[in-house]
Amino acid sequence: MEPSPAAAPSAVPAPARSVNVLLFAVAGAVTVANIYFPQPLLAAVAHGLDVSERTAGLIASAAQIGYALGILLLVPLADTARLRRLTSVLLALTVLSLLVAAAAPDVVTLALATLALSTTTVLPQILTPVAAVLAGPGRRGRVVGLVGLGLTLGSTLSRTVSGAVTDASGSWRTAYVVAAAATAALLWVLPRRLPERMGAGGAVSKDARRRSSYLRLLAGLPRLLAEHRELRISALLGACVFAAFSVFWAVLAFHLAAPPLGYGPGAAGLYGVLTLPAALLSAGAGQLADRYGPRAVNALGLVGAGLGLGVAGLAPYSPVALVVGANLLVVGVSSSQVASQALIFAIGRAVAARVNTVFMLATFCGGAIGSFVGSWLYTAYGWSAALLLAGAFVAVAGFVVTVAARPAAPSCVPDATREAGSIRPRTSQE
Repeated sequence: MEPSPAAAPSAVPAPARSVNVLLFAVAGAVTVANIYFPQPLLAAVAHGLDVSERTAGLIASAAQIGYALGILLLVPLADTARLRRLTSVLLALTVLSLLVAAAAPDVVTLALATLALSTTTVLPQILTPVAAVLAGPGRRGRVVGLVGLGLTLGSTLSRTVSGAVTDASGSWRTAYVVAAAATAALLWVLPRRLPERMGAGGAVSKDARRRSSYLRLLAGLPRLLAEHRELRISALLGACVFAAFSVFWAVLAFHLAAPPLGYGPGAAGLYGVLTLPAALLSAGAGQLADRYGPRAVNALGLVGAGLGLGVAGLAPYSPVALVVGANLLVVGVSSSQVASQALIFAIGRAVAARVNTVFMLATFCGGAIGSFVGSWLYTAYGWSAALLLAGAFVAVAGFVVTVAARPAAPSCVPDATREAGSIRPRTSQE
């Protein structure tokens, strides 16, 4: 007998849920690292492939664009597809693309391989809604925060590992080989620990799967955005804060390599370790969102991000100031993202992967814009111009939060109905 959707989270024993959350966090860290580990290598890539820094910066933009494409085209499948099979295929394709990137003879091949691997390495955005569905109400923010911690650690520490590997080996290509090996290791562990399908113990009727065809899943994304005010707010907020985040990290390696600092890839990657305190601190954002609401956590996150950019801009050649600024930016952006995801996953389990698709698609489109425009501004006008752009994105995000604070008509949809998979809109952000 198929269990009711409301009972599904409790059908998984608490110890198993805890193990899965830890595994999801580790898997998310390893896979999301594939998007970020090339960032401290961009100066080395430019030198090794004999291209300009502006051209090498296209690698960072290709990663963001590919990730956005993967979120749009692949993540919605998680609502109806066999998760174990989907996960295995995505991991295998990511490994293959990483190996192609490692052997790339020119920047065009590297950019195309980056686009491909970032398109298929979208498991973090599949694992997050799965963890949220298994957690159920009351624990959703905490679980999303723990998985988000894994993503933050992966995005930050990957820069350190790739920089250290490049310094030790003398080649940026070695970092891609190491990333391929780490991703391949997940093939032996992750798929078997996933439920067969999203929700209700993994059982989905043939009729339901037929109604939720791939094209219908994609066609329904604009409707979700139109029906849910909290999804619209979160999507715009995510795009703005991640654009600011991407501006900073896309140009940091160039700034550190330029006089008077003159640091290499290893030093640029070291900033991942130095932002570890911020990554750990951001894990508490989920609990704060459960207790005080996503809006308050978003506001605090934007304050932190703005302060971080201000510190880095006021003392551009102070390594200490850059570390402090990076930490404030990481904790601010990570906290904002966790709060926004905790909010949108309350819409309903039947559409958990799709609302995450809309949110993350907007987020990484913002990241791609930030990486591209930030790299261009840095090349043309320097560090201060790039940080002013990042600050402008944070200011727009602050305006969004302020507008979202205006009261809206109360929703008449009870929580139990939403947990059972209803997609009727909620009209407030709390």
